[in-house]
Amino acid sequence: MHKWLSVVGIGEDGLPGLSQVAYSLVEKAEVLVGGSRHLSMLPEGDTREKLIWSSPIATSVEDIIQRRGQSVCILASGDPMCFGIGVTLTRRIPISEITIIPAPSSFSLACSRLGWALQEVEILTLAARPISLLHPVIYPGARLLILSEGRNTPAIVAQTLVDRGYSNSKITVLEYMGGERERIIENVAAQWKTTKTATLNTIAVECIADADILQLPRIAGLPDIAYHHDGQLTKREVRAITLAALAPIPGQMLWDIGAGCGSISIEWMRTHPRCWAIAIEKNYSRLNYIADNAASLGTPNLRIIHGESSTVLKGLQPPDAIFLGGGITGEGIFDTCWQALRTGGRFVANAVTVESEHKLLEWHNQVGGSLTRIAIQRAQPVGKFLGWKPMLPVTQWAVVKE
Repeated sequence: MHKWLSVVGIGEDGLPGLSQVAYSLVEKAEVLVGGSRHLSMLPEGDTREKLIWSSPIATSVEDIIQRRGQSVCILASGDPMCFGIGVTLTRRIPISEITIIPAPSSFSLACSRLGWALQEVEILTLAARPISLLHPVIYPGARLLILSEGRNTPAIVAQTLVDRGYSNSKITVLEYMGGERERIIENVAAQWKTTKTATLNTIAVECIADADILQLPRIAGLPDIAYHHDGQLTKREVRAITLAALAPIPGQMLWDIGAGCGSISIEWMRTHPRCWAIAIEKNYSRLNYIADNAASLGTPNLRIIHGESSTVLKGLQPPDAIFLGGGITGEGIFDTCWQALRTGGRFVANAVTVESEHKLLEWHNQVGGSLTRIAIQRAQPVGKFLGWKPMLPVTQWAVVKE
């Protein structure tokens, strides 16, 4: 199939800013696709067929596919492969049928204005996405570049920074970059009161921490006080060891069975934006804990399922790793999990009762792996001195499916 579809990145300077190749693709197209802002950049009197993006956008993608064989050109903002329509299209249409001509992305333009090295900043989009995605990238000294959803996003970002204890962080809002209306607004988060922000804006943040903040690193083992829970929490030290055994890899899926307050699946997802997880919990009252923790710790895309693992696991996306923190003695749980686990996947289970330990020994005898006893003691006051208070020992079984 020939390249019938082109995606042309266009900036605020419109058609005059296009390269010769990009301009020729626009000129030769029989069908033009884009938002109202981009299509308005075409000359008056252009009579070619035009498609404006619909909501949901999947409908427009289907309309484009129906025109396979015609010459179709999509006008897109900046770099279509940077949180753009190009990413959506290549999931449905082979790249062998598409020509993509990028313009500078908002991130590249912002770095050129600020003097930042693009490879050293954290980039994300908040367009049609929850603000809680911001939490994992807020840390002392971080530089953030954020694609804004609209005129209200800078104020929401400022309030989030204040709430997290980063009230002195410097915020720079860059509007209509590359066009005649370009403007830059600067202030610190605690004093952000600008209400006349343009709809089209990109937000840059230099994160400056207050003196008494709670640090939330991306590595495993967040402080126990970072979680809301009812006592069903894998403690910090055991959690770190467990995540090390699960070995998160970008693009992989975890089943967190008997999720409790969701700490294992949340920290799995915090290690990388492309680590995915499903938290399965049968206790209905704990679902709110999982949801609240996922939002406050920056993993709003954690999928939460309520129900017995014996029934809800069937039909789920096959996992690359499984953590069994509860329900070890459930009938048939091992066979269900082992069958679903991908080849090369990791299976980790933690037991604190004698009955659960017995099950782990059975499974170890069946498929191998390693057994580890984790015994943690924390120093606590004994009168005016300190003494060691042991936590319940945990037996951990870990195995890789050959």
